[in-house]
Amino acid sequence: MLTTRRVLGASAGVTAAVLVLVTGWQAGAAEEPVPDQGLYQVRGADTAGERADVTRTGVDVLGVRDGAMEVVASPSQASALRAQGLSLSLEGDWAALLDQRGGGVSARAADFPAGDEGYHTYDEMVAALQAAASAHPDITAVSSIGSSYEGRDIPVIKISDNAATDEDEPEVLFTCNMHAREHLTTEMCLHIVDRFTSGYGSDAGVTGSVDAKEIWVVPSQNPDGAEFDIAGGEYAGWRKNRQPNDDGSVGTDQNRNFSYNWGCCDGSSTSPSAEDYRGPSAASAPEVRAVQDFVDSRVVGGAQQIKAHIDFHTFSELVLWPFGFTYDTVTEGMTQEEYDRFRSVGEEMAASNGYTPDQSSGLYITDGDINDWMWGQHKVLSYCFEMYPSGGGIDGFYPPDEDIVPQTTRNDGAVDTLLSNAT
Repeated sequence: MLTTRRVLGASAGVTAAVLVLVTGWQAGAAEEPVPDQGLYQVRGADTAGERADVTRTGVDVLGVRDGAMEVVASPSQASALRAQGLSLSLEGDWAALLDQRGGGVSARAADFPAGDEGYHTYDEMVAALQAAASAHPDITAVSSIGSSYEGRDIPVIKISDNAATDEDEPEVLFTCNMHAREHLTTEMCLHIVDRFTSGYGSDAGVTGSVDAKEIWVVPSQNPDGAEFDIAGGEYAGWRKNRQPNDDGSVGTDQNRNFSYNWGCCDGSSTSPSAEDYRGPSAASAPEVRAVQDFVDSRVVGGAQQIKAHIDFHTFSELVLWPFGFTYDTVTEGMTQEEYDRFRSVGEEMAASNGYTPDQSSGLYITDGDINDWMWGQHKVLSYCFEMYPSGGGIDGFYPPDEDIVPQTTRNDGAVDTLLSNAT
């Protein structure tokens, strides 16, 4: 990482200073221009409204924790933030940090970078689901919710004591890997699958949940993006799907593309090149349509069978609940009693894993996200978990594979709490 920074004086009329990176303290050390995309710590955006103003500049928000935002920004975006009176600390060149984190090409170019092979590629994820179904045929059923833009299947596994039968039992949905670079979330979903299959019959809590509920798990909602992010055995820092846009850019932010209040509240971008681009229309991303169609299909006899849901993301160690499109707690679609239940269950889950609980808009306004849609459209008790770590820039998206087991098992209690509240 480039560690030394200094500020050059700006000419009259320039509203923000220009940062120049210096490669070392040595006399005569060569100066390098500000990177095209820099990793910044942003301070001074202390309220949700101020943080929303940061997102509207089009920066890629990596995380929010302890009064600071971690963002990836261009020089012009950084200048715009400084013009808002914010304090920016340049931590390094985003592309260089990605190269450094990748650590070179892996032995198999289709795999994760060397040292991180403990993560599952798309093919390995599919194989893991098939292996679980083969080992536990009576309590599992693997199917598909649809296809990605590039034609990859989006598998879902059902876990229940009579998996082949659609029983009149509360259903719980776990979804992962909406954003491509958040690979730890796929491991979270695979851990849930392993725990509720291998533990059936020997773990009383697991057995009780499988007998009383129908559990659905979608380990990757964005298989195209996830595979692109590790193509060539190096990390790309990719967030969106791989659907082309009219301006020649690629990708829609799936978690701004859901139909409920899509684009309503300045909580997503209309610019196709932005990391939070909402897409040209609601549910324009095929992956989003697949999730919506699946959840819609669980309306049986006029009643939604899915009662509770967690969508796993990284990073910041947060438990979030609707709504994201408004700062209000009580509003159309959310009574005080309903909000109090969201908060109570959310705080109980956060107490079990050490995350920080909050309403989603407590960070900043978002619209078109999955949790608002799940509740607003179907009254599903729906949460967003931002997993480990609490911060860390590029490393926040790519923790070493040694962290997989401790950080997925860390959520066992929270998963159990959600299941017990799915009624």
